[in-house]
Amino acid sequence: KPCPLCDEAKEVLEPYKRRFILQEVDITLPENSAWYDKYKYDIPVFHLNGKFLMKHRVNIQKFEDQLRKLELQSG
Repeated sequence: KPCPLCDEAKEVLEPYKRRFILQEVDITLPENSAWYDKYKYDIPVFHLNGKFLMKHRVNIQKFEDQLRKLELQSG
């Protein structure tokens, strides 16, 4: 903190908030040290359904495509 890119990402994802659950992870907390070691230079990082999706900025096309695929699978 502060994380301007994180704030920007949350704004971009705001219109989709009814379609997914956003779980924020503070990688500076001791219990999240594995995430810190992996992503300290790449925040924000986005995983969707437990799988890496993108980092730094939201690629809205990629996000929409993957979200749609998940929604179709869960029907």
